[in-house]
Amino acid sequence: MILPIVAYGDPVLKKKATDITKDYPDFDELLVNMFDTMYNACGVGLAAPQIGLPIRMFIVDTSPFSEDEDLTDEEMKQLKGFKRTFINAVIISEEGEDWVFNEGCLSIPDVREDVSRKSIITVQYLDENFKSHTETFDGLIARVIQHEYDHIEGVLFTDKLSSFKKRLLKGRLSNISKGKISVDYRMRFPELKKKR
Repeated sequence: MILPIVAYGDPVLKKKATDITKDYPDFDELLVNMFDTMYNACGVGLAAPQIGLPIRMFIVDTSPFSEDEDLTDEEMKQLKGFKRTFINAVIISEEGEDWVFNEGCLSIPDVREDVSRKSIITVQYLDENFKSHTETFDGLIARVIQHEYDHIEGVLFTDKLSSFKKRLLKGRLSNISKGKISVDYRMRFPELKKKR
């Protein structure tokens, strides 16, 4: 089932999410619904807070990035095959060079900005079977994980922008929270919810 994606301004997006256990209600159905929702919105990642659940869970599928012609064959192969579920994730380390990449977010449609992040991360997490992993990732995969990880920490990519950039975006962000935007996927807007 395709779920509505929570728009910028909803308090759930600013809340630090809580861990879950393998007896989380209807977990398998939730996971399927999250992937359906992400693919329907043409996303490469989706965190549970983005569908209104303040739990430490996010999904990633970097396959769409594998079509970039500037990548090597090895990079394309790596991105095409990368589909993961991250539960109760903790980034243990962020290292390497800072690099800037133009990021967007399904909860903040039509806003894209350059964000600087470290190029290499090590993450401890549980997979969809609640099996524990500790892995190191780099490049675009690391970036997508960092972006989704921020969501479970209550951080949005716009929080990482300069105060000048934030001021420039203020009107657009306000319009998003009020539902004054056209998107081709289901969304839930905080300002519209208040009026009911």
